[in-house]
Amino acid sequence: MDFIFQNVLNALQWGSFYALIALGYTLVYGVLRLINFAHGDIFMVGAYISFFVAGFLLGPLAGLSPMMTFLLTVPLTMILTACVGVTLERIAYRPLRRKGAHRLYVVITALMCGLILEYSNLAVLGASRLKFPELVDKQIWNVGGVAITNLKVLVIVAAIAVFLFLQWVVTRTRVGMAMRAISYDKFAIPLMGIPMDNIIVITFILGSGFAGLAGLLFAMSYPVLEPFMGMLIGWKAFIAAVVGGIGDIKGAFVGGFLLGAIEVAVVTVFPSTYRDLFAFTILLLILWMKPTGLFGIPQSTKI
Repeated sequence: MDFIFQNVLNALQWGSFYALIALGYTLVYGVLRLINFAHGDIFMVGAYISFFVAGFLLGPLAGLSPMMTFLLTVPLTMILTACVGVTLERIAYRPLRRKGAHRLYVVITALMCGLILEYSNLAVLGASRLKFPELVDKQIWNVGGVAITNLKVLVIVAAIAVFLFLQWVVTRTRVGMAMRAISYDKFAIPLMGIPMDNIIVITFILGSGFAGLAGLLFAMSYPVLEPFMGMLIGWKAFIAAVVGGIGDIKGAFVGGFLLGAIEVAVVTVFPSTYRDLFAFTILLLILWMKPTGLFGIPQSTKI
């Protein structure tokens, strides 16, 4: 029984990483119908930004304590990572959107933006891995034979808090109402006086900021950074968002935890080399039975 509870906790931690990234995917898609394939690399950029921010705050120029450094690194990382996401939207996506480019070209542009982020990191910082500093003293609580660390609790609580916050923004605020309106009919929105570009910028700020938070938490949990760390986890988070029903915040959240649970369950029974094979096969079966995802609904296309 202890073994089961321990693996459930591990699944919740991994699912939290996937959910945080998947929420950014589904938020942008829900507003723009754009699959931002550069989002996984924004997660990577957020991890590197947190590394340099923490190093600066811990260094001789600031000399802050690790806990104070952590409290300042979280908002600074989210703000700076959000700036990266907004820059991509302004330079790469907005010109295509204003020219009425086909979605295929926008998707290709997103893929190229991700590659630019990866290889720019590789060119500037090199291929050597970086070790993330320890910002929070690791504490282990043994509850009924289950080892619970403060970092795991922090990651899980952060994912739940982000989900609740986004759910509130989308369903209870004027900005969320504008997001849903753009998703429904982006051509009529400017006629109603809603600043569509501003709402899209807010969407990228939220999605990229929370990707930066995921990068920080991932770096704290697994303190080894490398330029391609966002590629695989970004694709997995995208698949989780699709399985949950891309465009639906609740679906992205559930899909992330579902993927984490499947991966941990496979590893407990089979060798780790079978993890991705079994996980993606199960997710493929789910999509085969319900192509719109767990919480997705069929949508008609206006012609």
